[in-house]
Amino acid sequence: MKVNLQTIEKPELKTLLVSWGEKAFRADQIMNWIRVNGAMDFDEMSNLPKGLLRKLKDNAVLGSLEVAEEQLSKDGTIKRLYRLWDGQLIESVLMPYEDGRVTACISSQAGCAMGCVFCATGQMGFARQLTADEIFEQVARFATDIKSGEDKSRRLSNVVMMGMGEPLGNYRNLMAAIARMNGELGIGARKITVSTVGVVPNIRKLIDHPIQVRLAVSLHCAEDKERSELMPANKMYGGLSELMSAVREYTEKTKRRMTFEWALIEGKNDTPEVARQLGNLIKKHGIPNYLVHVNVIPLNPTGGFAGGPSRKGRVGAFAKTLNDEFGVSCTPRMRRGIDIDAGCGQLKSSVKKNEDKVAII
Repeated sequence: MKVNLQTIEKPELKTLLVSWGEKAFRADQIMNWIRVNGAMDFDEMSNLPKGLLRKLKDNAVLGSLEVAEEQLSKDGTIKRLYRLWDGQLIESVLMPYEDGRVTACISSQAGCAMGCVFCATGQMGFARQLTADEIFEQVARFATDIKSGEDKSRRLSNVVMMGMGEPLGNYRNLMAAIARMNGELGIGARKITVSTVGVVPNIRKLIDHPIQVRLAVSLHCAEDKERSELMPANKMYGGLSELMSAVREYTEKTKRRMTFEWALIEGKNDTPEVARQLGNLIKKHGIPNYLVHVNVIPLNPTGGFAGGPSRKGRVGAFAKTLNDEFGVSCTPRMRRGIDIDAGCGQLKSSVKKNEDKVAII
């Protein structure tokens, strides 16, 4: 198996090069080409000896994730479908914003076991955990791509663990990958957001973790019955009472602002009355309103769920209720890549359907 230079750590690379009869400092040069210059080809590494270049071409690769499909939105969003070594498919998204931020949305699992009925990935079921290297490489590849562009001042500024899978269901590999994003790619801990449906034990682990990432909770409902219907994992972790208690502990101990994610489904969870339920839920559990932000976004429709996205007026009324009546910051999230399969799991579903048709033929 060839060495993956996107994921190998520098001390290990130095040891490898010395075993090849090369100088250890060549590792710094190689990493500089990849991390700083965004090299995508060994021939770009012009200060390396020809003999070393031959060894690298024979024994190493600049990434192990195979791009199975890529889509580019008119707003600049890039959606990638990667094929892994065992044939599993995962998605990553790169989103540039007008204010200069460049955010990567990253997968943590192949498939998902949480079973959220409105989510394309949840409808697929769970295949396996991603390794720390597979999580890290998604980020490293985007960072390299940006560096290889014409504007050398651009950099990957933010990472959101909101792609395929439940990040806190793969806690050990997730945090190992985040440590490398922070230490090797220079992405600040407060620029990394970990999303969860509510894996309560691991929310509590985040409280004391030395890397102080941001927490986002996919909430979507303010009553247990409705939430369990949409998100079966609600019952698994003790319902809203346990989840909100963990969120209160998180805000009390870390003093960090957290986010509730709320997918607005027309006629289901998008009324001012439901917004009041949410405001009262936050108040009931003693979570300071200044340490909470609610991110609302109209649902990304999927073939496996009958609900549709809320209209603009309903989105505004929901946000206004939380802002005005409860002092809870609530803003509609900008939808990115709406002209492509940018919603979580949508590109994989599309590609799999096409592959299945070909297989039948």
